[in-house]
Amino acid sequence: MTAAFTQEQEELRSTLRRFLADKAPSEAIRRSMESEQGHDPRLRQQMADQLGLHGLALPQEYGGFDGGPVELGIVLEELGRVLLPSPYFATVALAGQALAVSGDDTAKARWLPAIADGSLTGTLALAEEDGSWRVEDTATSAVAGDGGWRVSGTKMFVIDGHSADLLLVVARADTGPGLFAVDGDAPGVTRTRLETLDPTRRLARVDLDGAAALRVGPEGDAATAYLRTVTDLAVVALAAEQVGGARACLDAAVEYAKVRVQFGRPIGSFQAIKHKCADMLLKVEAARSAAYHAMSVAARSPDELPVSAALAGAYCADAFTHAAKENIQIHGGIGFTWEHDAHLYLKRAKSSEQLFGSPATHRGRLAELVGISVATATKG
Repeated sequence: MTAAFTQEQEELRSTLRRFLADKAPSEAIRRSMESEQGHDPRLRQQMADQLGLHGLALPQEYGGFDGGPVELGIVLEELGRVLLPSPYFATVALAGQALAVSGDDTAKARWLPAIADGSLTGTLALAEEDGSWRVEDTATSAVAGDGGWRVSGTKMFVIDGHSADLLLVVARADTGPGLFAVDGDAPGVTRTRLETLDPTRRLARVDLDGAAALRVGPEGDAATAYLRTVTDLAVVALAAEQVGGARACLDAAVEYAKVRVQFGRPIGSFQAIKHKCADMLLKVEAARSAAYHAMSVAARSPDELPVSAALAGAYCADAFTHAAKENIQIHGGIGFTWEHDAHLYLKRAKSSEQLFGSPATHRGRLAELVGISVATATKG
């Protein structure tokens, strides 16, 4: 990315950080994740009304503020720092971005204003029953009839899919894969909340049996390219969130190393702990660079997005998991307890590591995009 964020972007970060410090301390995070809804509805509405976060990256003509992937990435990084349980990621980073880049003016006018003001929640249903996140592997079907489109199939690991008002379902029609909007409470839709590792992010299984749907975006080959862009934007958004979580782990580990005393000395003075913290810093800063570059590319050079998204998806996931593990190790025994937040970061890191494809999947895609075959990479 370029040298620095703008003054307005830095102010966005500092304002949101202060807001979250006041409204979302650890105790509030735990209350939200253990509640029936899985988040604090009042806080979600405050984020929309007081800070305008839901419309930040959406076009002004639909109630937004004409921001983009960079501004959205800043928000997600800060939300990732505190592990905020919220439908924001699913609604804005997934559904909102998918609609915003669809080129479908009717769909944008219908749903984006409600997303921008916080009155509508949405999500993207991409992964199939076999766990594949690849658009090419889409098995869910969409059939056109006199009454419109009907969608049938099963979608797995749908973020906030158990409660979202709007489901944007990737399904295969006669002309190839496409995106279809389904009402979350429509007949033929069965939603089941999944038991997951990460208590701060809820996932669902969505079964569709002839559910009524509206097509969103282009058809044919253009639809495949569009869906790949949607997926890349989701990967970049997740990478920004992962950087926030990784940085929180690094900060927590360093702070603890300063105050924890053994043998009459802070443990941060021990060479082994120094090395752990230095390695964490290197990985976190490299991940930050990858995520920021991908955010900038998404905003200014969309033709380069596939490569930068694959790079960020692979590196940021690994960096977050590494930082979360090392944070627990540096904290020692207390880091393994339920009362400490370290385990929540590790659970988010491991869960996020598999969303939209594993790091190995992203590395494989990156190799394909730059013209390196698996056989060549193996020989090298």
